[in-house]
Amino acid sequence: MIRVMVVATSPVVRAGLSAVVTTNPRLTVVGSASDLDVLAREVGQLQPDVVLVDLSGNLQQSVWEKLLLIQEEQYPLAMIVIVEELDSIDLETGLRSGIRGILPSTSTESEIVAAVEAIAFGLVVLHPDAIELLSIREKVVANPVQTLTPREIEVLGMLGSGLGNKAIAKSLQISEHTVKFHLSSIFQKLSVSSRTEAVAVGVRLGLIML
Repeated sequence: MIRVMVVATSPVVRAGLSAVVTTNPRLTVVGSASDLDVLAREVGQLQPDVVLVDLSGNLQQSVWEKLLLIQEEQYPLAMIVIVEELDSIDLETGLRSGIRGILPSTSTESEIVAAVEAIAFGLVVLHPDAIELLSIREKVVANPVQTLTPREIEVLGMLGSGLGNKAIAKSLQISEHTVKFHLSSIFQKLSVSSRTEAVAVGVRLGLIML
């Protein structure tokens, strides 16, 4: 029997996802939580095999950081997240945070159940649209090492570590406004339009290591 814990802010969504999980006789819901703080408190006791997290409307950078912290300090989780818009999240950071599956909120019941089972057996599950987003990061950049300043490369490396603007500013002892200035310059020089693309291009070009 695969033990599943459901996390969602909405009681209706929690109940719905729990009902979806229990349609499969090989899956059982061992508990639910209204947010990640409750998950952190209860996951060690419940010891689920898979944690199913609904992140609809809650896609701040801090979400990934919290999930990673739970992984490191509380309990090693096999997590699958459901999001409203795949292109609105930092997929690479999510995967580095220990996420084993990413599905859109439009996923069918059978897709969710199949994903939970697959993750329980150690597989990584990504919706086809998510895979497509990861594969369209190809950019042609001329002499990027010469165009990025040492500070910009440093900031790019921190992006690759999943840090938000506030954390970068604190680490470098600069203002968040300065961080935004560096990010704008990085985006322009690497011909990208998002943090995810900047990291992907930086890794491929050898500017940073993940």
